[in-house]
Amino acid sequence: MNPIDFLLWVAFPYAAMAVFVVGHIFRYRHDQFGWTSRSSQTYENRLLRWGSPMFHYGILMVLGGHVVGLLVPKEWLEFFGVTEQIYHLGATWLGSVAAALTLAGLAILIYRRRLNSRVLLATTVMDKIMYLLLGATLLFGTTATVLYQVLGAGYDYRGTISPWVRGLLSAQPDPSLMSDVPFFFQLHVLSATLLFMLWPFTRLVHVFSAPLAYFVRPYIVYRSRDQHRGSGSRRPRRGWEKSELPGTGRERQGTRR
Repeated sequence: MNPIDFLLWVAFPYAAMAVFVVGHIFRYRHDQFGWTSRSSQTYENRLLRWGSPMFHYGILMVLGGHVVGLLVPKEWLEFFGVTEQIYHLGATWLGSVAAALTLAGLAILIYRRRLNSRVLLATTVMDKIMYLLLGATLLFGTTATVLYQVLGAGYDYRGTISPWVRGLLSAQPDPSLMSDVPFFFQLHVLSATLLFMLWPFTRLVHVFSAPLAYFVRPYIVYRSRDQHRGSGSRRPRRGWEKSELPGTGRERQGTRR
């Protein structure tokens, strides 16, 4: 086994996995105040209103395509009637649309940070590194897709990269699968691996803070404490006790007694 292949396609990915998991646990335990996307919407909203949805919807499409292409074996898709031609057309053109949408949204967000001085001041060094790695990963992947899938004869990464990823997850790595992978695909994989390694130390941690409890939390009831404010034409529901201001109502009557 080539030492370079072992370093790039076995040691480096496992190190990134370890840092990804341990880094998130460490930051959650010691930096919950910084566990946020650090929204800058109050500084500028016009460009954010366009760039943020484009980037987020695009990246969700990209991630969904990668999950299917890398983790679902080819035989499983063929069992459900998804032939090689259908998969190639869908992955190429839908993937290209998703990549273009994501890159456009990311470009708007970066331009917004450079244009607005207040947003730029709120940008940390790790934010800049994250944007650089994220942009490089998307650019390498888009370049590989255009060169080999759109303009070229096509490259079946489901026979090399996909088994390599599944081998890593099952603790059976095979670095030889990556030795003959085209250069831009290799750059895409390496930059994505480095991005996952730095993930816990960037604003990307907010991905794991989805407000799922919002859908099951109890309703919040707002009731006025001002007795002079009318309640409108709606009558109070049964079981609700009218709130009283301190020193008014029953409390005032008790004082008079």
